[in-house]
Amino acid sequence: MQLTRSYRKPFIALCLLLFVVFMINISLGSVNIALGEVFSTLLGNGASKASWEYIVLDYRLPKAITAMLSGGGLAVSGLLMQTLFRNPLAGPFVLGLSSGASLGVAFLILGAGAFGGFFGSMLLSEWSLVIASAVGSFLVLLAVLAVTLRVKDTMAILIIGLMFGSVTAAIVAVLSYFSNAEQLQQYIFWGFGSLGNMSWKGILILSFCFFFGIFLAFFSSKSLNALLLGENYAKSMGLRMKRTTFIIIIATSILAGSITAFAGPIAFVGLAVPHLTRQFFTTSNHLILLPAVILSGSILMLLCDTIAQLPFTEYTLPINAITSLIGAPVVIWLLVRKRKLLF
Repeated sequence: MQLTRSYRKPFIALCLLLFVVFMINISLGSVNIALGEVFSTLLGNGASKASWEYIVLDYRLPKAITAMLSGGGLAVSGLLMQTLFRNPLAGPFVLGLSSGASLGVAFLILGAGAFGGFFGSMLLSEWSLVIASAVGSFLVLLAVLAVTLRVKDTMAILIIGLMFGSVTAAIVAVLSYFSNAEQLQQYIFWGFGSLGNMSWKGILILSFCFFFGIFLAFFSSKSLNALLLGENYAKSMGLRMKRTTFIIIIATSILAGSITAFAGPIAFVGLAVPHLTRQFFTTSNHLILLPAVILSGSILMLLCDTIAQLPFTEYTLPINAITSLIGAPVVIWLLVRKRKLLF
């Protein structure tokens, strides 16, 4: 109880900050809508212009919800990977999970044209994208995990993860070479990353995957705390390693795979947010860290999306470029300031 009280103020501050950036994200864009109009629309009282109500409810609200689910989910994926591999540099992008998810989507988008007609359109449904992406990230994570049983050096594991990412990128390049211009364009635009193409049905599917993955992560919180003490010590405490590892892999694959399927491969959020959170929540207790990284990841992704949509202009930058431009300097700043990454 004392532990929970000591973190009450930071959690309240994060919730308030999330609410502020959520409202700003919906308010700003190519058309500037006053916060009062946004409040009124979200409360069901409508806006003074019908076009503003349409923009808020049918475009910006789904995009903001997608940003929160994507940021929170990727941050949790990064935290799970860093704890499982006991390595501060582990994350969905570094270990090749995002590349595996990209390969699954590439097989689907670039291969659907070979079937054509009704079967081809069935292959490109929202559920099939999620399944292909999750299976791709799951297989890559299983391969990395299989290697870790023989290689104990953490740097070697990271290099192996990068090599798996290179192999999947090479396979995607071969698929792209034999694809037509329309399929190639569809895949390239997906690879840029975007939060603005989500339908309410897509958000429902993403929400289901998000909450299922988060449930598995919280279910494993005690096991994650034990893993920080070392594998041998965790086993001596009665931890069933194979069962715990399998649950963590499933949670990470579902979170990273579903988010990558809908929003494209998004870099640095999974790596940077757990470290940023540890700077403010100086604890290794996953019951504290998990909700903290969900809130922090959601805030960071909303901020990145607000910048990406270039307020007061008609242009929108790829979200993947913005997360890298912000995430990389943040990690460098943390390393320079603290001289090490807390773990």
